[in-house]
Amino acid sequence: MYDLIVIGGGPAGLTAAIYAIRKRLNVLLVSKDLGGKTNFHLELPDMEGHWVIRGTEVVNKFKSELEYLKFARHMEPVEKIERLEDGTFMVYTKGGGELAARAVIVATGTRQKFMEVPGEREYLSKGLCYSALSYAPLFIDKKTAVIGNGELALRSAAELAVVAKHVHIVGPSGKVLETALGQKVLAAKNVTVMENYQVTEILGNGFANRLRVKGPAGDQVEIGFEGAFVEKALAANSEMVANLVELDELGCIVIDAYCRTNMPGLFAAGDVTNIYAEQVLVAVGEGAKAALSAYDYLLPML
Repeated sequence: MYDLIVIGGGPAGLTAAIYAIRKRLNVLLVSKDLGGKTNFHLELPDMEGHWVIRGTEVVNKFKSELEYLKFARHMEPVEKIERLEDGTFMVYTKGGGELAARAVIVATGTRQKFMEVPGEREYLSKGLCYSALSYAPLFIDKKTAVIGNGELALRSAAELAVVAKHVHIVGPSGKVLETALGQKVLAAKNVTVMENYQVTEILGNGFANRLRVKGPAGDQVEIGFEGAFVEKALAANSEMVANLVELDELGCIVIDAYCRTNMPGLFAAGDVTNIYAEQVLVAVGEGAKAALSAYDYLLPML
């Protein structure tokens, strides 16, 4: 029986696990990998590392510590969590493992919805990325492209438009363009809105630099850029606790200011929750907070 099981090896999960270890809890981190979304980042031909505040220095330190502390990690995906009659939890892994704990922190993050078009996987992180909000400052006076049909894409296009020479946004349509944000994007002089267009291929030469898109009438167009961002909706990896805790309309785990869910002993942190902003440094802070909350919950039992 563990005091605490942390599920997820991204920024929130790594931070939570290390904080729990420092509190002398008997803790186990369970994840398919270590690093989470910090394993994927944007690279550009002329990019200097100091231009971006990544938070990876902190995350990599925690990652290295967990790699060394083999007894504190179990590298396998989790499929389901159950709460037992005595108030403890059973964590079931994909390989058939059953791990018991007095408390659990879920920090499983989100998954990006891919376009599944030629060139996407090839150029992932090489001129093509999934977070314009993190990298917008790199594109001062440059040509950019945003791909997506929802509010996330509009937000990204609006932020890029402040600094970029030009922004093509591919795919928005309907009511989303009638919102205040949609009207702002439509009115921006350096934004081209390609309504109802779809990307059919990512092209480049070492780094992505062109999109091939198809219009509603079947016309084909090529768009050149110096950086492109896929901004489709993110899906929360919350299925394992869907029957245990409250989820919002997007499937994110609802937490309070202490990272507590509505299930006593079950905490959540990072992008899988309904917090504001899917940023590495935000997730690191939430992971620390979840570990401290879990410690307070466990203290009477220790």
